[in-house]
Amino acid sequence: MHGKNLRQSLIHRVSKFLPLHQQVKVLHIFHQLKSQFSTNPDFEPMVETPLPEVDSLALQDIDLSQPFLYRQGLWVSYYQRLRQEAPVHYQAKSRFGAFWSVTKYDDVQFVDKNHALFSSEPIIMLGEQPKGLELEMFIAMDPPKHDIQRKAVQGVFVPKNLQEMESLIRTRTIDVLDHLPLNTPFDFVDRVSIELTSRMLATLLDFPYEERRKLVYWSEIASSTPGTTGGTMDIDTTFDGLKEMLRDLSALWHDKAARIQAGEAPSFDLMSLLIRNEATQDLIERPLEFLGDLALLIVGGNDTTRNSMSAGVYAMHLFPKEFEKLKQNHDLIPNMISEIIRWQTPLAYMRRVATQDVMLGGQFIRKGDKVVMWYASANRDESVFEHADAFMIDRANANKHLSFGYGIHRCMGSRLAEMQLKILWEEILKRFERIEVLEAPELVQSNFIRGYSKMMVKLQPRVQNS
Repeated sequence: MHGKNLRQSLIHRVSKFLPLHQQVKVLHIFHQLKSQFSTNPDFEPMVETPLPEVDSLALQDIDLSQPFLYRQGLWVSYYQRLRQEAPVHYQAKSRFGAFWSVTKYDDVQFVDKNHALFSSEPIIMLGEQPKGLELEMFIAMDPPKHDIQRKAVQGVFVPKNLQEMESLIRTRTIDVLDHLPLNTPFDFVDRVSIELTSRMLATLLDFPYEERRKLVYWSEIASSTPGTTGGTMDIDTTFDGLKEMLRDLSALWHDKAARIQAGEAPSFDLMSLLIRNEATQDLIERPLEFLGDLALLIVGGNDTTRNSMSAGVYAMHLFPKEFEKLKQNHDLIPNMISEIIRWQTPLAYMRRVATQDVMLGGQFIRKGDKVVMWYASANRDESVFEHADAFMIDRANANKHLSFGYGIHRCMGSRLAEMQLKILWEEILKRFERIEVLEAPELVQSNFIRGYSKMMVKLQPRVQNS
């Protein structure tokens, strides 16, 4: 039996008598010992050094897996050169193994829609997950299993439920904005972006509202191990967080299952939908899927919306004429939301694996090769988006962006994300004449998440007409 499959089989068996968080404790000890006696690539930290300008590199040495490309402002030029000279590009020696980069819009779309040729399994990120923690999530599954698990939870995002959520989202947005300091510096990421997304996540999972910041923390843990995305999570932080996550989410599952068994009226939070669905009601007995699916829902609900919220403010700072244009015409908000998501592209890529030998862009890709779809590059493809690096809130084709993916894995929470952003900007325009970004934002270290960790701003209130 393959090593990973053997580990998964053992974990499933052990879970019948050992609590999930105790299993993670055992894995924690294993990784600590591994680090003491040998290198541990899962958690070996990456030290940031200045990256070379792309024009100084031979084509074969261009490596898009570097987690410092975004922080050092080099990603635009790296993508642009590959789109022009090698739109399907092979990197043989990255820290994350060999992989193909697909950087042009049409090629990314082709890979994404052909799930039979390009499998999502076993993971959508460039590196591998820590040994023993190879989480199974439906975004990294192929049909039919993918379709079954996705169907179990997609009901929460139907139009009727979104309509009912709208007033709640607006009430919370108003509460957050009305408690912000005026003409005083504060961190927009923490006070607005994280606060609003954590409130929404708590609602989607029916998680204790007063503990909602845990969800954001767990999201960061799930997407930030060095061996997976080049992130900064160390061994102890990762495993302590995962133990807490498993303990609290398992308790929530059992509590909710007992309430449902006792006759609680149906609700449309994600946990209830999983418990009530015949295909996923035993998910708690499959620990890697349980943790994987909930981590997926948490990351999906946190990183994408949160970083688009921050990105919109930063884009308006870099392109102030667009903010003036918006203040003159609020009807541009829906199109502006699409442009924010295109311009930022919160998740830089998704990884696939070729299921057979295939030709793409004149290159021969072998069965088993990693193929990475760089959404952040496709969304800057000049052949599709004129003046692609500019932020233009009235861009005619802004909604053609690929930030939500394409095909069977397209983000099922896209409409909710757009609604949250739309309401945020409607309420911002009612209150503030200007949002001044005081210094360059601090960016997340990752090759996967295009995110903001801190952005200091100052609000100038709108002068109300008497």
